[in-house]
Amino acid sequence: MNIYEAVKSLVCYAEKEGLIAAEDKIYAINSVCQALALPSFEDCAADEAASLQEILNSILAYAVENGLCEDSVVYRDLFDTKIMGLLTPWPREVIQQFRTAYAESPQAATEYYYHLARKSDYIREYRIQNDVKWITETAYGDIDITINLSKPEKDPKAIAAALKMKQSAYPQCQLCKENEGYMGRVNHPARQNHRIIPISLSGEDFFLQYSPYVYYNEHCIVFNSEHIPMVINKSAFEKLLSFVELFPHYFVGSNADLPIVGGSILTHEHFQGGHYEFAMAKAPVETAFTFKGFEDITAGIVKWPMSVIRLSGTDKARLVALADKILTAWRGYTDAEAFIYAETDGEPHNTITPIARMRDGKLELDLVLRNNITTEECPLGFYHPHPEYHHIKKENIGLIEVMGLAVLPSRLKEEIAVLADALVNGKDITADERIAKHAAWAEMIKNNYELTADNCEDILKKEIGIVFTAILEQCGVYERTEAGKAQFLRFMESV
Repeated sequence: MNIYEAVKSLVCYAEKEGLIAAEDKIYAINSVCQALALPSFEDCAADEAASLQEILNSILAYAVENGLCEDSVVYRDLFDTKIMGLLTPWPREVIQQFRTAYAESPQAATEYYYHLARKSDYIREYRIQNDVKWITETAYGDIDITINLSKPEKDPKAIAAALKMKQSAYPQCQLCKENEGYMGRVNHPARQNHRIIPISLSGEDFFLQYSPYVYYNEHCIVFNSEHIPMVINKSAFEKLLSFVELFPHYFVGSNADLPIVGGSILTHEHFQGGHYEFAMAKAPVETAFTFKGFEDITAGIVKWPMSVIRLSGTDKARLVALADKILTAWRGYTDAEAFIYAETDGEPHNTITPIARMRDGKLELDLVLRNNITTEECPLGFYHPHPEYHHIKKENIGLIEVMGLAVLPSRLKEEIAVLADALVNGKDITADERIAKHAAWAEMIKNNYELTADNCEDILKKEIGIVFTAILEQCGVYERTEAGKAQFLRFMESV
């Protein structure tokens, strides 16, 4: 399509998806034309069948050809976000619409807001569709596996430009409220089409937004209005439970507040939630436990590869008080037999990854015990993927993965295909630097399966899921054995 058809198609798309009203169309056309340095507009028919990606690609091709944008993924993203920002409603309109929908129901509000985030191209749906996803059956339930491909890698031109740029502290990080409407730069994404919703959690000002990379349905981020560090404490438990009271159809959780086990931006307090039920939420309590003085709170150890205490009750203050008591006890807890040390050389090791939800009218908190101690054999963390599994994943295990969704590096998509070809055709795996790291694992698979061209990739995916489950077991501070359970109960008794 020519540039005029692209502009008309984009504006008609915006009207169809509720970004603008019919009365806005002429203004919107002129705004887009101005951004494209078009002095006039030739009216034409819109291409109703064209997707947003196709329309934007036509606009970007014109922009590159006419020197308005450099031809690289980073610069193209900066430019098309500016265009979409012209068609995204003002923050006050989004907030008003959200509140109107919330008066109908919390779910109506989030459905409106999630639609806006997707159709404004803040969430680039056409990239999310490229993610590789599958499910692996395990003893703990169905584990979700994803190879995330939606976050574009920076090209060499953008990397070189970023190195020459003057360092900027605005916005302070990618979570700060100042990102709303920000034009971006080569080392910071454009956010003209980004809108945030103000909410109050336990008397503090927070904002709700969606993650642009969507690891699961309605993957949201809840961040403090101030750029303050993450801390797991009594206040954090109060805020998490306050959020699920506001949005009972969502879960919400926090990464831990120590390096290695944190797996997130520790410099800005934030939580992650969404409209999704993870395998950990489905996992049952396998060992019930009653904490003295908290007989009104149902508690127990969850059947899960990591070490999880589940609390359930109707009284938020009581749940918070018990969670805080468990956290305080865990912060100072040492059990040399279980290789758990509260601190070494003055460095603290114990913290908690908390997750909150509503279930059957009750508030529920999962407290995942974490420890970030390192050893000579495991310098990246003992309760962390061990070196024998780094060929699959060596990155931190954060909140999302704790709950049973593996976010694996994009390199694995190519490596699975190359490895499958090598296994089926008897090629030397060690001779190919892309897959040499998988050699020992591949040998085990070859000995355990009859591999064919039709089944090999599926078998590799299944075995990746098994590796991820083993990684979660390594991240659990108590082993999944009778001895490990006795140690776990010993801590709970100590509370």
